[in-house]
Amino acid sequence: MEVDAFEALADPIRRRLLTRLRRGPARVVDLADEHSISRPAISKHLRLLSEAGLVDAVPSGRERHYRLVEDGSAPVQRYLNTLRPPIPEHALDGLDLEVRRTTRERRTADADTEENTA
Repeated sequence: MEVDAFEALADPIRRRLLTRLRRGPARVVDLADEHSISRPAISKHLRLLSEAGLVDAVPSGRERHYRLVEDGSAPVQRYLNTLRPPIPEHALDGLDLEVRRTTRERRTADADTEENTA
């Protein structure tokens, strides 16, 4: 059963695990030491995060080191981006006007500087 990233993020323990993994890879035993739940429970949370594509496990000898998947949160980010209001056209018009004004002022200042040095 594939787990949705939104489902995985719904649990506060899984969110804390992701926050911890942001600092770097960690073993289950290390993650369990940082939480008040058992290693099997941490493993279950990591399995769900892995099924959601948010973390993966890298074998290192007899251990597995869990780490964040670089683009694992992309679906969530895309959704959040849809909630942002678009930049209104008049704001871009104002930016264009300001760029033109600044360019004109620079040209005038450069011309004045050339006249004073000649």
